[in-house]
Amino acid sequence: MNMVWTPERIEMLQSLWREGHSASAIAEKLGGISRNAVIGKAHRLLLPSRPSPIKREERVKPAPAPQRAHGSGHGCMWPIGDPKSPEFHFCDEPADPGRPYCSTHCAQAYQRREEAA
Repeated sequence: MNMVWTPERIEMLQSLWREGHSASAIAEKLGGISRNAVIGKAHRLLLPSRPSPIKREERVKPAPAPQRAHGSGHGCMWPIGDPKSPEFHFCDEPADPGRPYCSTHCAQAYQRREEAA
């Protein structure tokens, strides 16, 4: 069954929309119509869009870690701490030549074949 958009129902939609009612609440007040039908009609009537009612938690993004080329003579790239924490950092000790880590962290990161078995 298709619901007919009478001038009275359109006026009611526009009024409730301007008052800030949700599409679900408008659909309920109009009766016999879905929230998606309300949203579609509001869009076709060029009613102003509104921000989403879903409140999103604002997240503070950690500062990006400095980008370094591995094995280029820069410091050890072994991560220390939680990447989401402001205290997060890299080891930064001198890296072994051709490796992204210092000798201590290379010993943790790499195993010799005979040790891995």
